[in-house]
Amino acid sequence: MSNHALAERHRLARLLTAAGPNAPTLCAGWTTRDLAAHLVIRERRPDAAAGLRVGALADWTRRVQDEYAERPYEELVRLFRSGPPVYSPFALPGADEAANTVEYYVHAEDVVRAAEDWAPQPVPPGRAEALWRRLPLIARLEAGRRSPVRLTLAHPDGRSLTVGPAGAPTVHLTGEPAELVLFTYGRGAHTALTVDGAPDALEALRHVLPLPPR
Repeated sequence: MSNHALAERHRLARLLTAAGPNAPTLCAGWTTRDLAAHLVIRERRPDAAAGLRVGALADWTRRVQDEYAERPYEELVRLFRSGPPVYSPFALPGADEAANTVEYYVHAEDVVRAAEDWAPQPVPPGRAEALWRRLPLIARLEAGRRSPVRLTLAHPDGRSLTVGPAGAPTVHLTGEPAELVLFTYGRGAHTALTVDGAPDALEALRHVLPLPPR
């Protein structure tokens, strides 16, 4: 059975190593060092990782992440590459694959697409299909709840899904599953998507979710 999360973990570790500790990422305000620290505390410090979702704990999470970011960069990448420790929820059978396939793909592209000369790279078919299967849930949770317009996300093979407020104007986005996933996570300005919709609907959407350059 394919383990897409493991493959993306190793790809992301290679990208972090190649970029070095001070490279930019698409995570606002984060260098690759900050991203590496985030990845490590997410699976090795459950007490701090809670602040990624619970606003009241965000300051604690930030403090722990800043402390980890002071460690040698090579150590952070090594810890991430080695996988979750036995006490981590991500060490439970199937948890890494379920929770991290998308997480690690998006963060790998955060490193790749922060470069001036980035270009979309082919995604293995099995991994692309895994991203597509996860898209309905993350589209509802991430893009659908924020978007002021209805969103139709279309696969090049004709499959599609729709999220967002019923009755609102619709914006259509067409592209590979990986590009659609990146859009739902707010990386739309760095995607290769075809976008279609009324000008006022597109303008309303741009205020909350970036779109590819006009």
